[in-house]
Amino acid sequence: MTMSLNCSTRRRLQKLHQTSSVWEGDRRPLSTHKQNLEAHGECILWVDGSQGVVRAMDVVAAESGPEAVVRTLLRAMEHPNSPAKPARPQKIVVSDRELQFFLRGVLQELEIVIDYVPQLPLIEELYRGFQDGGDEHTPDLPPQFAEPLRKKALEIWQAAPWKFLEEHQIIAIEINQSDVGTLYASVMGMLGMEYGILLYRSQESLRRFRASVLSDEEESPELLEEAFLKQDCLFLTFERTTDEEDEDIDIIDLADLPIAQIQPSFGNIHPLEGLRAVLYDEEATAVFLALEALARFIRSKRRRLSAETFPALSERYRIALPIKDQNRKTIQIDVTVNTMPELATELEEMAGFGDEAEFTDVEELSSLGALRDDLIPEESFLSLGVVSWDMVEHLRASVTHLTQSEEMSSSGDGLPVILIQTSRPKAKNLIETIQATGGIKGIGFNPGTDIFGGDRYDLGILQTENGELFLFGEFLDDDPVHIAARKKWDERCKKTKGYCGLIIARGLMGASRGQPQLRDMMALFEARSLSPQDLGIGTLQLMPQFE
Repeated sequence: MTMSLNCSTRRRLQKLHQTSSVWEGDRRPLSTHKQNLEAHGECILWVDGSQGVVRAMDVVAAESGPEAVVRTLLRAMEHPNSPAKPARPQKIVVSDRELQFFLRGVLQELEIVIDYVPQLPLIEELYRGFQDGGDEHTPDLPPQFAEPLRKKALEIWQAAPWKFLEEHQIIAIEINQSDVGTLYASVMGMLGMEYGILLYRSQESLRRFRASVLSDEEESPELLEEAFLKQDCLFLTFERTTDEEDEDIDIIDLADLPIAQIQPSFGNIHPLEGLRAVLYDEEATAVFLALEALARFIRSKRRRLSAETFPALSERYRIALPIKDQNRKTIQIDVTVNTMPELATELEEMAGFGDEAEFTDVEELSSLGALRDDLIPEESFLSLGVVSWDMVEHLRASVTHLTQSEEMSSSGDGLPVILIQTSRPKAKNLIETIQATGGIKGIGFNPGTDIFGGDRYDLGILQTENGELFLFGEFLDDDPVHIAARKKWDERCKKTKGYCGLIIARGLMGASRGQPQLRDMMALFEARSLSPQDLGIGTLQLMPQFE
C-alpha cells in the first residue's frame, strides 16, 4: 500500500505557487573517494532543470526507502537552497520506474505530472563533476616519494634517536635545494609521549615556539595552539595503525608496539598555512634528503651522540634521490650535517635547566631518563588519601616496607599516600620491580597541557632510587575532586615534613575494590614529596597526531 501525505501537508503544498518548471530527481551511490563524508551512502538530488539550480540535496543511508526521496522533495518545495524560492513544479522526471509509481501515489492532488525518462542530463552533469572532483584528490605524498619516505621513516623509528637525543639538542641539515637552505632537526620522543622529527626552516621559528611553550603557565590553551600553528617546519610523526578490532585499546607508549603497528605521517606547518598533512614535490624532496642524512648520521655517530655532553660533530653525505633527471639519470645531492651544541645550550637555558637555584639537586636531575608509563599495571585503581599512624605502624611490621628517612614527623591525621590497587600477581610483580630499583625516592605532581584540546593536567610521577621517572596518573587540573584531594595532600605533606608513601594493594575485582583492608595491603614505600621544581622537567606538552 502506497503511503500518502496527510491532509494538512497536502493543503500547505497546494498553496505554494506552481511554476512551469520541470524538476529532475534521483538518488545515486556516493563515490568511494577518500574525501567523501559518507563513502557508503547515497545522495538524493532535486534539481530545477529550467533554472539550472539544485533545490535540495541529502545524503542518506543506502538502506533507506523511497520515503527519503519524498522528504528531500518536500524540502525542495518549501525550503529550497538559495537563490531558489518556495514553489511547486508543474512536472517531475525520474529515471527509476519504481520511484515514478511511488511518487505518483504520494503526490496525488498536487497537480504535478510524474514522468519517467531514461536519462537525466542535468543530474548526470552534476555527478560527473563530483567524480572529476574526486579524481583530482591530492595524495598525502607525491607517488614517487611515497614508498621511499615510508621506508626512511621506519628506518628512523628503528634507530630511535629519542633514546639519546633531547628536543633541545638540535642537528642542522644543510640541503641547499628547492629553495630550502638548512633544516634544523628537533627529535621528539624522550618523554615517551610523542615520537617524531620536526624540521624547522629557521632557528628563529624554533626559538620562538620553544619560548611560547615554556611560558605556557601564563598563557591560555588558545594562545598555545596559535603558537603551535605559527611554527615554520616540516614534520614526521609516528602513530599507531588501528583496525576495527583494536580501536578501543589505549597504549600510550608507541615504543611498546611492534614495527608492523607503526604508521609514519608527514606534513607541513607554516604561519600562513597552518597545519597541512600533505607534502608536495619540493617538500618531499627536502624531507627525504633530511631523513636520509639524519639516519646515516645517527648510525655513524650514535656512541658519541649518546655522551653526557652534546658534542660538536659534522659529516657530509652524497645522497641519491628516488627520482631521475630529464636524461633519466639518478639525481645526487650533497648534504652536510652538523650538531649545534651552542644552540642546545641556549635552548636548555631558556628552559631554566642551567639555573642551579631552581632545583634542589641539579646533578641528580641532569641524569634523569625519560618519563615512563610502564610501571603501573593497566586498569589499576588509583587514589590519593591518608592512612592513620597506627595503620602505618601495622604496615611497617607486616608487609614489604622500605622507609625513606627517620626525619618524618608523625603529626597530623596520618601519612599521605598514593594507593595502587591491582590483582595479586600484578601487585607482586610491581613490588619486585620497585625493589629492583632500590625503592621509591619521591612522589610528586607536575603540570601537563594538551595544546589542542585545551585541557591542563596534573601528572602524578614516581621517582625511583635509580633516578627513573614513572607516570602513575593523569588528573584534569580543574576536576573539583582532584583539586580537593591535592589540597589535602599538600597540607598533610607539610605536616610530615615533606614525606608521603605509596601503598600497593590486591583485591582489584573483589568487594574491597577502592577500599582495601589491612589484609589486602602488600607493600608500603615511604618517600619524599616532590614539587615540580624538584622534578625539573617543566610543563609537559601533549602533542597532536597528524593525519
